Amino acid sequence: MTVVLARHGESEYSARSLCNGDPSVPVALTERGRDEARQLGLALRDTPIGLCVTSALLRTRETADEALAGRDVPRLVVPALNDPLVGRFEGATVEEFGAWAHVSGSAALPGPGGESRLDVVGRYARGFRFLLERSEDTVLAVCHSLPIAYALEARDGRAPAQSMPMVPHATAYPFTRDELDAATSVLERWVAEPTW
Repeated sequence: MTVVLARHGESEYSARSLCNGDPSVPVALTERGRDEARQLGLALRDTPIGLCVTSALLRTRETADEALAGRDVPRLVVPALNDPLVGRFEGATVEEFGAWAHVSGSAALPGPGGESRLDVVGRYARGFRFLLERSEDTVLAVCHSLPIAYALEARDGRAPAQSMPMVPHATAYPFTRDELDAATSVLERWVAEPTW
């Protein structure tokens, strides 16, 4: 089994470095983002994809639409892979959220309606476990920078950090079943015993 993780194309908010984790706020792709999604599709054109999973946010669904145009690939929405609910930082800059995150513990809430990063990591681990339970040979998961960054770091044995690097838009990151299983285990162990 292979799970291909890919961030969505550039969105109206990511182009302006703004936060959006609320699926009820429709943040679409930019024209550049649509082109990035089509390039992702070209990169995956020879990959037999048995299932495409997206988060519940519009930008991931639009990326999958563009990347898989003309292909008959079953689709499934998995909200466990959503971007974090950022509470009072919804619509604020990534820098503002980052400044709060840098000085806040993993269990801290970013205001009403927000999620702690401890809860977010646990949610991503559950989302990855869901992917690992699928029977398809290849699953494409179009999601967001943060779950991919956590997975990439965890694949190398590193636990979540207070500040995670952004991953490029619409770039494919393939994981074998064993790699994603091991990475998910790293995340699960950290959730059980967080270090910050």
